[in-house]
Amino acid sequence: MPSPPCQAVLQVSPHSNSFYHQTPLQGFKILKQDQLESNSIVPRTLVFDRCLLPPPISETKKTIVLDLDETLVHSSPDPPPKMYDFVVRPSIDGQIMKFYVLKRPGVDSFLEEISKKHEVVVFTAGLEQYASQVLDRIDPKGLISYRLYRDSCKEMEEKMVKDLSEMGRDLGKVVIVDDNPNAYTLQPENAIPIPPFVEDGEDRELEKLVQFFEWCEPFEDMRLAVKQYFSGGNDGGSSGAADGIDL
Repeated sequence: MPSPPCQAVLQVSPHSNSFYHQTPLQGFKILKQDQLESNSIVPRTLVFDRCLLPPPISETKKTIVLDLDETLVHSSPDPPPKMYDFVVRPSIDGQIMKFYVLKRPGVDSFLEEISKKHEVVVFTAGLEQYASQVLDRIDPKGLISYRLYRDSCKEMEEKMVKDLSEMGRDLGKVVIVDDNPNAYTLQPENAIPIPPFVEDGEDRELEKLVQFFEWCEPFEDMRLAVKQYFSGGNDGGSSGAADGIDL
């Protein structure tokens, strides 16, 4: 079943075309003018879909939501670590910061593979000034469909939470990959936990994830795939998680 529409009501002055509050929200409807008295001073009502993403291009394509730090990359400030792939220099609060970024082994081929059949979204609790520069470097081909940053998270009990219900997608077709359980507190049934990446050059977690997404292709509901996978079952009835894949 599709997730319930997320909506917010804003108002616009009857004497102006400008909004009282500018937002990045998608899709609005203006009430018919004949529903208002011609000389009414009551502001017209706009109903916005409170969705973090535009409508999906395909209703059947599944969405993979990826965390960034410690999931796809590991970043360190000065002094320079022994291992890093590139450097980003975002301006944060008026100060140029330097971060040394190490890509998780296999991240390039991972993005290439999963983007062939899935909508790929990176949802990070990192600041846009920093994360956008990192994503520009790890995704030069534009394989990632959308990017969501800290301002799209919900702060709950001093924790940054990623609410998948606000993405405008059928939750049955969404899975989130994140090293931080706090991120998917609201939808744990949609989550694939992944060990945090720091500097392990032998890390193979992204390779395992590619195998997982291949395995779960027949599932209509990704939540069922996640549940069955971690309960140690599959369609073939073997006792392993998914034919030897061990996330």
